[in-house]
Amino acid sequence: MLPDDALDRINQGCRSIGNLCKQEGVAQWEVVAFQSYGHQLDIEAGKISLAAGGGEGGYGIRVLEDGRFGYAYLVDADSATPAIKQALDIARASPSVAGFVLPSAQDAAPVNGLCDQRILNLGPEDLLEQADAVLSEVASLDGRAVVTGGGLGVGATASAILSSEGIDASGITTSHGLGVQVSIDADDELTSSYEGDSGHRLLPDVPSCIASAVNWAQVTRGPIEVSSEPHEAPVMMTSEGFSPLFSMVVPTAVRGDRLVRNESFWSGKEGTIVLADDLSLIDDGRMDGGKSSSARDGEGVPTRRQTLVDQGRLVGSLWSTRDAAQQVAEGRIERAETTGCAVRGGHQAPPGTGCSDLTMTSKNGGHAQDALLERMEDGYIVHSVMGAHTANPTSGDFSVTTSTILRVEGGSILGPVKQAGLSGNLAKALSADVHLGDEVRVQGSYSSGSMHLPDVLLMQGLRVNPA
Repeated sequence: MLPDDALDRINQGCRSIGNLCKQEGVAQWEVVAFQSYGHQLDIEAGKISLAAGGGEGGYGIRVLEDGRFGYAYLVDADSATPAIKQALDIARASPSVAGFVLPSAQDAAPVNGLCDQRILNLGPEDLLEQADAVLSEVASLDGRAVVTGGGLGVGATASAILSSEGIDASGITTSHGLGVQVSIDADDELTSSYEGDSGHRLLPDVPSCIASAVNWAQVTRGPIEVSSEPHEAPVMMTSEGFSPLFSMVVPTAVRGDRLVRNESFWSGKEGTIVLADDLSLIDDGRMDGGKSSSARDGEGVPTRRQTLVDQGRLVGSLWSTRDAAQQVAEGRIERAETTGCAVRGGHQAPPGTGCSDLTMTSKNGGHAQDALLERMEDGYIVHSVMGAHTANPTSGDFSVTTSTILRVEGGSILGPVKQAGLSGNLAKALSADVHLGDEVRVQGSYSSGSMHLPDVLLMQGLRVNPA
């Protein structure tokens, strides 16, 4: 999948661009490169509809002069000269940030589990076999069920970073992902559920998310009659249902620049209790096999494992180099420095601040679903939400809808509700009487990084409006 010389070629390209920056007399410069290759296929209406493969990538150049920075990107290192000029022109027209300099080189220990050699040896025929296995598994679990959408893919990315400050690092990461929309259209009723899984390591031929997709398409059939009056109620959100809301508001709430600009619902609360006093938040940029972990962040700074909330108390925040320098220069904070939390979405944009692999834990441990339902007594289970991207990351307010919701009474599941609105304030809901499940599952994020979350029972602060 990945050409043998892929890493050598992008390293050589970085060195070539770096030499041109020196020739142009650039005070400080940083070059990043990404080259990805992969295979993928799509599934529609129970059939494999498209198989494709290929590669993409390029270089990004950040230049810095007197606290002013400019950025440009390109595909071919041979066209670097005009890109460097463009970056310089942008820098010279930009405002200066006092104290902003590119980070110096530091040693960084490797992180395990980011490259699986087995993935490098996979081809399109292997994906076809996996797709056939998934389709067969869905049919065996329920003869009415059909994979109406989704796909799977594998990839490998060679990346490199080189800077005038001595940072010189490169490596290869792999990925394997799968997602399916399973639908059951029978007896004049259509139900469906989307589930997926991904990571750096090779997935099983039939991941557990396949059975989960079939199950949720089954258990949401035959909605029961419930009162349509809006009311406050406890809600147990599965990891899949909770993560879109959590990832929309919590990672941004712990960004240092947002905290000091009063753009976080935790602004001004450093050192105080912000979560239920048994809960902790940890961002681990060095997690073995973490989806967003790495030895270095997007600026080449060594990553770290840091506690952001310790048993309810806000004790840390996320910073990248430029954000830290800018907020100090503007007088919003006396001192700030990078915490190794710069993230990049690729070569086409400069780095920003974000989380890596964010985990929420409780000193009380996790509980089985039956125990959570018993504690809930009367409420709801929500497995997915629509509209999480509209949640307000500054206030924590949200209003979403769900069609994968179950009614619970007396600690027992009565049946599905056709549809419901769910609203509240996530900061308030997480501030007290929160109980975690005993199975942590990895989820993607609207913001940056990935979330490691169990099912979460929120006993207060949520309002349900059944259709």
